[in-house]
Amino acid sequence: MRKTKLLIGAMVTAMLSGTAIAETELTVYTAVEAEDLKKYAERFNEDHPDIKINWVRDSTGIVTAKLLAEKENPQADVIWGLAATSLLLMKGEGMLEPYAPAGLEGLDPKFRDKADPPSWVGMDAWVAAICVNTVEAEANNLPMPTSWKDLTNPVYKDHIAMPNPNSSGTGFLDVSSWLQIFGEDEGWAYMDGLHENIHHYTHSGSKPCKQAASGEVTIGISFAFRGAKSKAEGAPLEIIIPSEGIGWDMEATAIVKGTDKMDAAKTLVDWSITDKANMMYNEGYAVIGKQALAKPVEHFPPNIPESMIDNDFEWAASNRERILAEWQQRYDSKSEPKG
Repeated sequence: MRKTKLLIGAMVTAMLSGTAIAETELTVYTAVEAEDLKKYAERFNEDHPDIKINWVRDSTGIVTAKLLAEKENPQADVIWGLAATSLLLMKGEGMLEPYAPAGLEGLDPKFRDKADPPSWVGMDAWVAAICVNTVEAEANNLPMPTSWKDLTNPVYKDHIAMPNPNSSGTGFLDVSSWLQIFGEDEGWAYMDGLHENIHHYTHSGSKPCKQAASGEVTIGISFAFRGAKSKAEGAPLEIIIPSEGIGWDMEATAIVKGTDKMDAAKTLVDWSITDKANMMYNEGYAVIGKQALAKPVEHFPPNIPESMIDNDFEWAASNRERILAEWQQRYDSKSEPKG
């Protein structure tokens, strides 16, 4: 009898404790690299095991388009890891819930929306870079480029891949930064010359560097994180930071207006700017929201921070639709099929 009572008591305790830690499920839209999502969720759950993240992941352009299409009937609770230029666009559409997360004062001012309270907060920056396969370059007798303009040299014809800016946030930061670095007229003229040497445009920001790593192309216009990761895995890559400067964007976090899980959403956004989260971002990114915590990342070129242009995110966001339409008309004929 005593054993029965003890067993019943244990079952009741388990049921009550189960209720106490009942999970809240958050639908989180992201463009974070797919291989990092498990790590992000696991690190967050170490501190908040009662909140389950259900990821919806795609490239920046696809996630941005999906969010805009769902404007009147939002499906996401939180956006964790999408380009700040995309979030500025959504802020303009009234789609984000302003929120000042705990510890905001410790974040680099560049890594937050300027409004008070902010509609989004930054996580890390990804920066443009050129990935060159040194074996293929030598085999094809190609010089090592040192600048963006070098890539218009006819010697590189059919040796270059870059991301389509309509699909990829990396592609958009490339295009919008060239228009800022060179000016609009010269920027489009530069892209006309570059287009002559492009073999194909991808629908992923990391793919050109992956293709350079495997030798599918000699040169991939991509981002430094992917180059460093591929180089660490043994790929014969040189990561070039062009002399004119590099475009960059932030991965950023925001609460989607209309969520019925506000407490859990705020908990995730609070956590996204903690020291622990920033140190996690630093495992793959040299520039993070709390730069004082940053340690050097293996194979990242040392001159990245000083090479980052003074990126006008507001301009890029407000001109995004026009820029993408112009790019599509001029260059889309070399894009890979979507699939």
